[in-house]
Amino acid sequence: MSVSPPSRPDPEPVPPAVQATVRELVDVSPVLTELGRRFTDAGYEVHLVGGSVRDALLAAGAGVAQVPGDLDLTTDARPEQILELLSGWARSTWNTGIAFGTVGADVDGNRLEITTFRADRYDRESRNPEVAWGTSLVDDLARRDFTVNAMAVSLGPDRTVTDPFGGLGDLLARRLRTPGSATDSFADDPLRMLRAVRFVAQLGLVPDEEVVAAMTAQSAELGRITAERVQVEFSKTLLQDAPRTALELFVATGLADVVLPELPALRMEIDEHHQHKDVYTHSLTVLDQAIELEKAAAKAGEQGAESPDLVLRLAALLHDIGKPATRRHEPRGRVSFHHHEVVGAKLVRKRLTALRYPKDVVEAVARLTFLHLRFHGYGRGEWTDSAVRRYVTDADDLLPRLHKLVRSDSTTRNKKRAAALSATYDSLEQRIGELSEQEDLARVRPDLDGNAIMTILGVGPGPEVGRAWRFLKDLRLERGPLEPDEAERELRAWWSTHP
Repeated sequence: MSVSPPSRPDPEPVPPAVQATVRELVDVSPVLTELGRRFTDAGYEVHLVGGSVRDALLAAGAGVAQVPGDLDLTTDARPEQILELLSGWARSTWNTGIAFGTVGADVDGNRLEITTFRADRYDRESRNPEVAWGTSLVDDLARRDFTVNAMAVSLGPDRTVTDPFGGLGDLLARRLRTPGSATDSFADDPLRMLRAVRFVAQLGLVPDEEVVAAMTAQSAELGRITAERVQVEFSKTLLQDAPRTALELFVATGLADVVLPELPALRMEIDEHHQHKDVYTHSLTVLDQAIELEKAAAKAGEQGAESPDLVLRLAALLHDIGKPATRRHEPRGRVSFHHHEVVGAKLVRKRLTALRYPKDVVEAVARLTFLHLRFHGYGRGEWTDSAVRRYVTDADDLLPRLHKLVRSDSTTRNKKRAAALSATYDSLEQRIGELSEQEDLARVRPDLDGNAIMTILGVGPGPEVGRAWRFLKDLRLERGPLEPDEAERELRAWWSTHP
């Protein structure tokens, strides 16, 4: 079924000032100017459309006259005609989407996606449309996800702005609506509900009541979408500048129950410090604080720092998901979550694998979840050199992220306690720095290698060598660097009781 036509009053005409701004934006792009000429001379319409128009208008509103590098266009030309018009001009073309009427092209480093007008129908069992060519620009815009993406700019001589569903007004009002019925739109393609969540974070839009109601009523339909597509959309949301409000919508509408049920499950779990309404709120605050630390590190040019950082953000959001399964009521009204980091690491691994995250991302987030409580064994600074070495070795290349996660996990409103926790972690980082000057903590290895172990013990390659190597590695972590003679004595003593 196609999207129902809107039963709303006609939108206000696009103001002349906006028309003028759009003409300027198109005219500063030689690629769009030439593309318009080629199609118009051949007797076809061609329009800049969708997110390209939206982002160009947002840029203009910010005083920047530019068109995005990735351009979405629509035309009444058919795919084979599009390819012919691009021949000899585009650096390259690709037709992976040609079954859906889309031709891709690279022109002077600009990525173009040009799609024939469509009038698709959906079977409501999958998100794959029954592709049908359309003959009207307005009908093509009616099938798009949201009004802010249902605007078009003609690349013909008149540069007309077409906005049949009031997308410009919605963009200016920071309002998120669908061109037609939200219920029909989401039933056609449930992934649009996750796109709504993303646009809240990406564009600061506020969904209207109809959109929220439809998302809530149809959240279970998201189960029709493949895990890979869901993961990509969720990750895009998480990587936005300030995703918290979007995540709150994600949970409130029930979408999280389908995609990431461990997150809404945290709403019922009061944290052991009684400083937050629930662990869910605490987790969102940790995410906020981790993002701030991430941005600061990247701005300061810290080695290896990146922003946005998907691994850190996933770890910040999910570090406490083991709490519901480990909640215990203690005497005097206390609540404990013993070993929730162990359970949480397992849950992280299971959920992120199901969402088809890359293995390295899954393992990194699980390891950060497992390690996020290790610092609290540091007490007031009594950690031994051995404990510091193990902290660094277990974190390995995740140590900078672990620093940010642990600091972000302090969300107490008690200023004195917050200052004490920060000072204690400062001292730990100082200890790490001091030990690193004495030895290479990032590459702790046994004082004897495999060949030396085999020679000393008189054994060949096999599991005994691995066991001996691990013993020497633990010894190295416990006592620091040893002279070869001392390491050999310790190895022989160990071997005499572990043949």
